[in-house]
Amino acid sequence: MGKTKKDLHPSIAQFKEFVKKHPRLVKEVRAERKTWQELYEDWYLFGEEDEGWKQYRDAEEESKEEQKEEKNDFLTKLMQSLKKMDMNEMQHHISNVNSAIANIQQVIQQFQPNKPSGGAGPSAPQHPFGFRKD
Repeated sequence: MGKTKKDLHPSIAQFKEFVKKHPRLVKEVRAERKTWQELYEDWYLFGEEDEGWKQYRDAEEESKEEQKEEKNDFLTKLMQSLKKMDMNEMQHHISNVNSAIANIQQVIQQFQPNKPSGGAGPSAPQHPFGFRKD
C-alpha cells in the first residue's frame, strides 16, 4: 500500500507548508529551473528564515511583513519621542493652553446676553480643566 498524508515524515509535511507560503517555488519547478529535491535540500540545510527564500514569497505575504515592519518603526519612533520629552515643559504648555481657553471663555461670556439667575455671580468655573501642578 502507498503512503497516505498521515504517513509522511514530519519534515516533508513542514516542507509542504513552507511551499504553500512560497508559491513561486512551484513556478521554479514547473519551469525546470529547480527540482523538488534541490529545494528540499536547501530548505533542510538553510532553514525557512534564510534570506534566499524571500524571492519566492507570495506578494501578499511580503506586504504583510512590510506592514508589520512599518508598525514597529512607528512604535519605535513614538517611544523614542516620548523618552526625549521633558514632562515639566509639557506641563507648562498644558497650563498655557488651559489659561488661553479660560481667557477665550471669558471673552465669549462678555458678548453673550445676561441671563437672569437665582444666585449671585456666574456659575461657570474659572478653570475649565482640572489640571493640577505636582
